[in-house]
Amino acid sequence: MFFSIVNVVFSLLVGALAGYVAGRVMGSYPASTLHNIVLGMLGGIVGSFLLGLIGLRATGFVGDFVVSVLGACVCIWVARKLAR
Repeated sequence: MFFSIVNVVFSLLVGALAGYVAGRVMGSYPASTLHNIVLGMLGGIVGSFLLGLIGLRATGFVGDFVVSVLGACVCIWVARKLAR
């Protein structure tokens, strides 16, 4: 039980960091940092799903982080398109 809670918290922290980095990559405004962090948390799930569709899988911290950043960029892009 403790191990799975630690994994979830770690995944959320990696997602938050990935959202911040993705916001910088996508050129988001500083006022939307919290928005990007939330999208980064969602981006980990989206990135894993999208890579799974083409048969790829990330392992380790660096792999999870890169997948989360890619997923967060996709989420930020979709959020921008829906906001218009």
